[in-house]
Amino acid sequence: MPTAPLLSRLFLQEDLNFLLTNRIPRRLVTQFMGWFARIENPLVRDLSIGAWRLFADVNLDDAARTRFRSLQDCFIRELKVGARTIHPDPAILVSPCDAIVGAGGTIHGDELIQAKGFAYTLQDLLDDPELVRLYRDGQYVTLRLSSSMYHRFHAPHDCHVDQVTYISGDTWNTNPIAIKRVEKLFCKNERAVLRTRLAEGGQVITLVPVASILVASIRLHFLDVLLHLDYSGPTVIPCQASFHKGQEMGWFELGSTIIVFAPAGVALCENVRQGSNIRMGEPLMRML
Repeated sequence: MPTAPLLSRLFLQEDLNFLLTNRIPRRLVTQFMGWFARIENPLVRDLSIGAWRLFADVNLDDAARTRFRSLQDCFIRELKVGARTIHPDPAILVSPCDAIVGAGGTIHGDELIQAKGFAYTLQDLLDDPELVRLYRDGQYVTLRLSSSMYHRFHAPHDCHVDQVTYISGDTWNTNPIAIKRVEKLFCKNERAVLRTRLAEGGQVITLVPVASILVASIRLHFLDVLLHLDYSGPTVIPCQASFHKGQEMGWFELGSTIIVFAPAGVALCENVRQGSNIRMGEPLMRML
């Protein structure tokens, strides 16, 4: 059991982490990082990627390329062909991304958990009465992408995307320290609500990519617009895009969170446990 001095040091480290990543001009820092990460100068690229790898456990062995134009180019790297296995069972919804599993399970009415002691509602997050009704007593899982992970996300099943709702907001850090301290954090941050309908069965599965500090840009292949802090376009963006299970849908420009929603009649797979690592293509939910 941790001793009192050790616990004290841990809390001090958490306080420092929270201060350094949240009690700063989050929007300004995020915009600066977006500009800096795009610099294609070889010296800037090499120093910034080197510094990133010094502080994060970055593994580029499965990257399609080993040379990058900029720090951002490295962040949004593509995978080698065959680097991930897509679970073939048609009853399985796969993880859309590499991630650490956060809170998940059954939605109690319209209330779900951010962290112990912190709850939020479907309406707070989705801002869509139709989806709120659909996911009442349904299932959800929070997938956190750390800065070192592969940052692209993929279709959890054969599906059709008919609408994206873009919700502007803040850029609080989405790491566990902030999640334990900032009430309704996901509902305060910038996010996109991707409504997908499965090709077979017609169930509506919704993905909610949530931006974080240093990352407030979400690129979707099927929209000719970069969703970012300066984008003030329409809240609801109609679209028509079809994807095969495991096909790439878009990417974050650093690391953040994706929350996956499914209606009643779908359950989390046994391998999906809070704190565990999951890779894109591995089982996430099972249709009952």
